[in-house]
Amino acid sequence: MDINKVKSAFAEHFGGECAVYASPGRINLIGEHTDYNGGFVFPGAVDCGIVAAIRANGERVVRAYAIDLDESATFGLEESDAPSQGWAKYIFGVCREMAALGVEVGGFDCAFSGDVPLGAGMSSSAALESTFAFALNEMFAEGRIDKFALAKVGQMTEHHYVGVNCGIMDQFASVFGKKGHLMRLDCRSMEFEYFPFDPKGYRLLLVNSCVKHELVDSPYNKRRESCERVARVLGIETLRDAEQEDLERVKGEISEEDYKRAKYVIGEKQRVLDVCEALVAGDYETVGARMYATHWGMSRDYEVSCEELDFLAELAEKCGVTGARIMGGGFGGCTINLVKEELYDGFVEAARKEFAAKYGHEPKIYDVVISDGARRLE
Repeated sequence: MDINKVKSAFAEHFGGECAVYASPGRINLIGEHTDYNGGFVFPGAVDCGIVAAIRANGERVVRAYAIDLDESATFGLEESDAPSQGWAKYIFGVCREMAALGVEVGGFDCAFSGDVPLGAGMSSSAALESTFAFALNEMFAEGRIDKFALAKVGQMTEHHYVGVNCGIMDQFASVFGKKGHLMRLDCRSMEFEYFPFDPKGYRLLLVNSCVKHELVDSPYNKRRESCERVARVLGIETLRDAEQEDLERVKGEISEEDYKRAKYVIGEKQRVLDVCEALVAGDYETVGARMYATHWGMSRDYEVSCEELDFLAELAEKCGVTGARIMGGGFGGCTINLVKEELYDGFVEAARKEFAAKYGHEPKIYDVVISDGARRLE
């Protein structure tokens, strides 16, 4: 995250002094599409994210400059003032959601930049939301809004101003991240626990397919609707409270598609808990086995994978990688891989060579460094 680049851009566009804030992107070791089902997730913040230089301007207007896009937006703070640019809607949404919490949000000038790899499923949008929520809390509320509420601000921004009915995981990880730790979050109770993550003899890396398939509908929201339909048939609030035998009992009352979606979610709930136990015991083989099980559940039952990601998971198995799976919402992006040190170079070489031979371009490789959450930098 290049602080000087952001400060220089701010000075060029607005002049004068500024405060600098940052929030990270995230990885999720396991627990995909479980957050909006009231289940468990196991994310960690990473060492790339969004950096923003911000200064209150004493007006009722926000002037924002997106450095990486070389685009500017100016908008007011009332509901009718929503900007047209997609990226600016995130900032506007955070302003509106903070106001809904009773914060007297004033106008400000800002410039921001990010180094979260786009399309890799590392949630650059949550990093953007968390950066501005944290900054506005400090600037206009004297820090009185707690971290859970700030994460909720980001989630509600997605719901109300972006049109994505997401769970809380991405924003939670971006706000609560802690260097050297993953976090198990219970998405129903919002209780969480830090787990030290320093797997001796292993490395965690992302293999980005650099593919994002264009979709004709809203598959993320449709899968959530499937889960909600099954929960209603079962008479429960979310699939968190369902077991596989419960699902089998109502199999004849639901569609085959809804059955498959629920089967994946119920299995994933237990896989997260299994991984937590395995990490405490230092049992990385079990961690890896659950990661593979998650991938094929997402591919065959939840149907959010794609040919390129399945190819990378199969290649990882062939290369002896301990664990691999699709990470993120799906339909492109990257796999997250738990690799023994001695196999790292061979796997990376094979991934680049074999993927390029089949799909015409090399994947991008990112080493994962677990880092801190939203914060003021200076």
